Order: sequence, then C-alpha cells, then structure tokens
Amino acid sequence: MFDRELYKEIWQAIVANKTRSILTAFGVFWGLFMLITLYGAGKGLQNGIEAEYSENAKNTTILRTSRTTIPYGGFRRNRWWNFKNSDVEALNKQYPDLYVVPRILPWSNTGASYNLRTSDCDVVGEYPITTKVEYIKIVKGRYINEMDIRERRKVCVIGPRVRDNLFPNGEEPIGKSIRVGSAYYTVVGTYNVKGNIGLFFDPETAVRIPFTTAQQTYNYGDNVSMLIVGAPEEKSISDVEDEVMRFIRSRHRDVSPDDNDALQHLNLAKTFGQIMKLFLGVNVLIWLVGLGTLLAGIIGISNIMLVIVKERTQEIGIKRAIGATPGSIIRQIMTEAVLITVVAGYLGLVLGVLLNEGLGVVLSGSDSIFLNPGINLGVGLICLAILIVAGAIAGLLPALRAVKIKPIDAIREE
Repeated sequence: MFDRELYKEIWQAIVANKTRSILTAFGVFWGLFMLITLYGAGKGLQNGIEAEYSENAKNTTILRTSRTTIPYGGFRRNRWWNFKNSDVEALNKQYPDLYVVPRILPWSNTGASYNLRTSDCDVVGEYPITTKVEYIKIVKGRYINEMDIRERRKVCVIGPRVRDNLFPNGEEPIGKSIRVGSAYYTVVGTYNVKGNIGLFFDPETAVRIPFTTAQQTYNYGDNVSMLIVGAPEEKSISDVEDEVMRFIRSRHRDVSPDDNDALQHLNLAKTFGQIMKLFLGVNVLIWLVGLGTLLAGIIGISNIMLVIVKERTQEIGIKRAIGATPGSIIRQIMTEAVLITVVAGYLGLVLGVLLNEGLGVVLSGSDSIFLNPGINLGVGLICLAILIVAGAIAGLLPALRAVKIKPIDAIREE
C-alpha cells in the first residue's frame, strides 16, 4: 500500500542533500545509459547487415578453381584448370534439386561509355537463374532471358552506379547502346542490388550480359569462371557441399578427387552464420560493459546509504525507542535506495532510447548499414527488473546494519 508519509520523508532526505543524491544517482544513470546506447547501436548494425543480405540466398556455396596441389593422371602439380559447360550439365543431372548457376568474369573489360560519359564496370556473363541465388531488383526493363542465351544477343543489364554515371538526371537508358571495351551492348534493363557478399565483383558497377555472349565475345570457349550452387530452403547446402566438389573434381582427368585445395569454395550459409555469431559476442560484451558500469553505480548507492545510516543513527534510535519495528526501518532504507536507483536508471533508459531513435532518423536516408537502432520490449523489461533488484540489493546491507543499532546506543550517538 502506498505510504505518503514514507515517501515524503524520503523526498525530504533527498532534497536535503541534493548534490550527494545527484552524484549517487549518476552512476546508475550512466550505467544504464551506456548499456542501452551500446545495445541499440549493436542492434542497429546487426539489423543493417541482416537487411543488406536478407534478400540474397544465403543457402549457397560459391566455387572457383585454383592451382592443383597433387600430381594426378600424368599431370604435374601447380596447374590451372577450369570448369566446363559440361560440368554444369552434369551437376544439373546429378543434383536436380539444386540451383547450379554458372558465371563468366572476364578480366579484359576497360570500362563502359556512352556518348562522352564513362563509368568503371565489371562485365559479368549470367544466366536467368542467377536471380535464384542473388537479390536483383529490376528497376526498368527486364533481366537476361533464355532467348538472349540461345541467340547470344549483345544485350546487357546495368547496375545502379553504371546507370547513374552513363545516364544521369533520369535519362532513359533502355534501348541505348553502350560501349564496353571494344564491344557494344544494348541496355535492356537496370537493377538495384542489396549486398555483395562473396560475389568477387561489385554488383553496383556490373554490366551483366548473357553467359553465352560472354563466352563468345571474350574467347572463353566452353570454360566457366565460377559456379554458384544453391539449395532449396528445406535442404542445407552444407550437407552436399563436399559431395558436389568431389563430383566436380572426379570429372576432370587432370585433377585428383582428393585435391581439396584445387577447388576454392565460399559457403555463404557458414559465412553469414559466423557474422551472426560475431554479433552474439558483441552483444555479450555490451551487456558485460553495461552491467559492469551499472554495478559500479549500485555499489556507490550502497556505500552512500551506509553513510546515510551512519548520519541518521540518532534518528533511527529514536524511532526504535518509540516503537518502530525493524521491518519499518528496513522498508524505509530499502525504499529510498530502490527509488534513487529506479528513477536514475529510468532516465538513463529513456535518454538511451531517444539517442538511438535520433541516430536511426539521421541515418535512415543515407547509405549506412546502420538500421533501426533501439531496444525491444523484452530488453526494456529486463532492464526494469535489473533496476528493481539492484535497488533492493543496494539498500539491503545498509538496512540490515540499521536494525542492528541498539536504541540506547543510537540516542547517545553524537
């Protein structure tokens, strides 16, 4: 039940020592402010990275050939080898439930140009199935289709930075011919991207052309630069990754099936999982720092309450002499400690949330991956519970010491 006289007495004690009360409360305020600010900032960064790669298929592995490390089939070690078109066909036949996406990455590009405008670019040979494993949002026009592949058309889909450099101020790019190196391509689409983990090129500066066109134009024959193998949601790519790589190596007479180093691979599921584990570690560190700072503030409150008990020795003795129970003495001291802790902590909580919200508003329109910083209801309730428990603990020791004071000794205290 609310005891007005009790809280009036506590308020008078706080007002009578304003400076001490403010400094005492500041430790708790700063501890919770630091905890909320750091937690919100970490959450904002995590949200940004998750959003950056949320649309990309993370259940994929990227494969590239490397030098052989084992002599095999009469061939020496340290040889380069290549994926072939036949490898793609064999993988599709052997693993019909997987997405097998071949890609060409020519090294001979010299930039893109249109009229007198130029832009750096990466030429990439693609299949329509690329959209199964990579986030590609068509803004205008269309993406590469099967007809482009069959007829080896000189068409392209350009990334946002190439579009802005070659066609500024909203100029229409669709249907225009751009020069890439010594070749000309007709723009059939523009796109936006989200994330570029493991792509080995910048999707914002990519000029994507049909895979078959890239092989023909850049004299790749039937070679393939890269394979992206994706699995449906109900199946983990990690379960079949080793099997797929061994299957590919077994198809090449110059590569040992046991030569693991001859085939580089990047498992995006594992990579993304490692990033999330990193954030778990960051969150643990944030809680340790915040709670450590908060604990220092709580210890400060407990020490100050001990001083207050010392100062009020005569007052406590008089109360005990006129009939005050030990429970009422404990209640008063613990209530004062809880009140200071909760009020200071609540202010730290509110200001921390406001700071995170402000940062979210400021950065919302930028290219930053810092997204929606702040805390959820569960974290807020945990903080509230910590405040109440901490305040009670901070007041418990001084309260127990107060009730041990004998009334006659307290009255004699000068």
